Amino acid sequence: MQLMSEPTSVPSPWEADTLSVVDHVSEWGAFSREDAAAPGQWESNVVMEGMHCAACALTIEDALLKVPGVESARVSAATRRARVRWSQAQVMPSRWMQAVQDAGYRAVPAHDAFAAERRKAESRKALWQWLVAGLCMMQVMMYAWPAYQARPGDLAAEYEQLLRWASWVLSLPVVLFSCGPFFRKAWADVRHLRVSMDLPVALGMLITFAASTAGTFDPAGLFGREVYFDTLTMFVFFLLTGRWLETRLRERTAGALDALMNRMPDSVVRQTSAGTWERVAVRRLLVGDLMQIRAGEAFAADGVIERGRTCVDESLLTGESDALVRSVGEPVIAGSHNLQSTVEVRVKALGDATRFAQILALMEDASHSKPGVALLVDRWATPFLIGVLLAALAAAAWWWPHSPAHAVMVAVAVLIVTCPCALSLATPAAMLAAAGNLARQGLLVRSLPSLETLAKVDTVVFDKTGTLTRDAMSLQAVDCRPGVSREMALACAAGLAAHSVHPLSRALVQAAADEGVPQVAVADAHEVPGQGVRAHVVSGVIAEGAPDGLFRLGAAAFCGVTADSRAGASHTGPVVHVQDSEGWLATFFLQEDLRAGALGVVAGLQAQGLEVHLLSGDRMASAQAMGARLGIQQVAGECSPAGKLAYLHELQAGGRVVAMVGDGLNDGPVLAGANVSFAFGRAVSLTQSRADFVALGDQLEGVLKALVLARKTMRVVRQNLWWALAYNLACIPLAIAGYLPAWLAGLGMACSSLLVVLNALRLAGEGSLRSTGRAHASAATLLPQEA
Repeated sequence: MQLMSEPTSVPSPWEADTLSVVDHVSEWGAFSREDAAAPGQWESNVVMEGMHCAACALTIEDALLKVPGVESARVSAATRRARVRWSQAQVMPSRWMQAVQDAGYRAVPAHDAFAAERRKAESRKALWQWLVAGLCMMQVMMYAWPAYQARPGDLAAEYEQLLRWASWVLSLPVVLFSCGPFFRKAWADVRHLRVSMDLPVALGMLITFAASTAGTFDPAGLFGREVYFDTLTMFVFFLLTGRWLETRLRERTAGALDALMNRMPDSVVRQTSAGTWERVAVRRLLVGDLMQIRAGEAFAADGVIERGRTCVDESLLTGESDALVRSVGEPVIAGSHNLQSTVEVRVKALGDATRFAQILALMEDASHSKPGVALLVDRWATPFLIGVLLAALAAAAWWWPHSPAHAVMVAVAVLIVTCPCALSLATPAAMLAAAGNLARQGLLVRSLPSLETLAKVDTVVFDKTGTLTRDAMSLQAVDCRPGVSREMALACAAGLAAHSVHPLSRALVQAAADEGVPQVAVADAHEVPGQGVRAHVVSGVIAEGAPDGLFRLGAAAFCGVTADSRAGASHTGPVVHVQDSEGWLATFFLQEDLRAGALGVVAGLQAQGLEVHLLSGDRMASAQAMGARLGIQQVAGECSPAGKLAYLHELQAGGRVVAMVGDGLNDGPVLAGANVSFAFGRAVSLTQSRADFVALGDQLEGVLKALVLARKTMRVVRQNLWWALAYNLACIPLAIAGYLPAWLAGLGMACSSLLVVLNALRLAGEGSLRSTGRAHASAATLLPQEA
């Protein structure tokens, strides 16, 4: 949990008295994106400083939703990030940011240059608060020890009173400095008539100090029998220790997004019109600029190398763990690292147009989503805390006739031990650790609830072409109509295929390029997903008897061809047909190879007890041959997109929980219709993908890893929830019965939260953290070192 502190001296445009600067539209791009489908509607992504629990998240959401013009607000307690959707016509950013500050928090962009400095300053102050609490605790314990060990008559009253005064003096720095974060947050709760997890804790601290102070100033009074300065300093120290360690551990579980964001440089060296080099802010870059990237620096934009040769690390962006060689004419992507040599890069894409921005947007979406269990915990957080206050009051009332001093300490123990920090962290900590693990391996989780669904999957359905097979295919043979040559047919097919992103179309375009066959010019091209492309050939008569006009390229049914008549008796690979106004024109026979790791992934899924199915738009013979190679028994061929969706619905109607794995090209409906879905390949923009999991690279093993990790994640979630519930159910009766002292309650509360986070940290996976190191190590073997 992050400790709240006083505003630091680090300047920032996001302070309360200067928030108006963010109302200028030129500033919005730093933290917001306009909805292209609804002009004037903006989505802002900000980090919330000063929050650390589920009740804090609900408080901020309520404060934001009360602002006219704010249409929605989602706040994640685990990542301390918020997504706010607002209308430009009704509200300015300063208004809803001020509402957040009025609630006792602060909203800043995740990449605000001042936020990192502020976090460092606050972290240093939190460390000092912890050190002061620890030092004073040791001294107070030393003064309390004689009172605990002395037998009646051994310690004179004046000496006992002197020790009390010494303990009181040493407790003042703890109360006035170390307890500051708890008291400030609790006071904000009181002013806004709300309850957060800091309120019961702060009340416990204040009551303990007040009762002990009364006993020190009036030894013969109601609370003079015993003082509890040692208890106060101990549980403050334990709470601060727990929060400090928990913050460090939680940063590791949810660190993938921050690690990705921190890869972008603040400035870059750019060539001027005079041919000299100058260092400018990244936001001043323009498409077409020439930038110089030195070894050890990150690429600030997507571009193409114009001079130099180097190795790059794309591990966090593509999941590729090894360094990749890049030379003149080859592309580099924003956010990747230059490992070895200085290169000059021509900027091709900036900002939201880069792949880096698309990946970042998907990860932000995931960080804002809330699993069902977490939503349930959030909903009950405030009622639970109110119940805690009532339980403490009831316990004090019960014990008061027996001993007022004991009654007060029982109430304090109840207030502290029942803090539901562990319960609020149980689900999001595990989910974010798993999502971060997968992200580092090149598989983005679009929403955390999809991990819950994936853990329940019992059936996996694969699309064949481009998913189980490589994108690259080779043209084996061409069967043409009499009077049509191979070159003519290939020119026509390539002209139509150039308007499709399907792997078969790309193979035909590549084949024409390899053979030096120019494409015919076409107009009015239209791709029918899963079927083919139709277009008018406007230039380049391909043969006598094949006049210019409407042509079709695709499956047999789409081209009006009987599949078996042109397929070839022995060919089991993909087949593509071309039709003109006179009928069948040509048939192309292609050879496809299995994607690396496909056999192992299918076998691994079956070993996990899952049923694996294969769907394909190709001929049934081709689909069955591929199924036989992979060991898949359930195969369906000649499936249109509607047919694939019907097949999926039939499985779901039979009670199956289905995961669909496709290439994202023509599988949109079936990916959306599955219980959970994966998209592989790089042909479709990440922002357009409908899948729940999006692969940044070509590693099919991500499906198996994700499924195994999802099941382990849900086991960890259940363990965390059971531990948090068992802890509260066991400790509350002990506290009410007076058997649990306040210092032990503080220790138990801190340890319960730490245990939950440590358990979730197991999901982060040490193996997934080595990719960057491997990339740097392999760079030395790929290129010679610069002199």
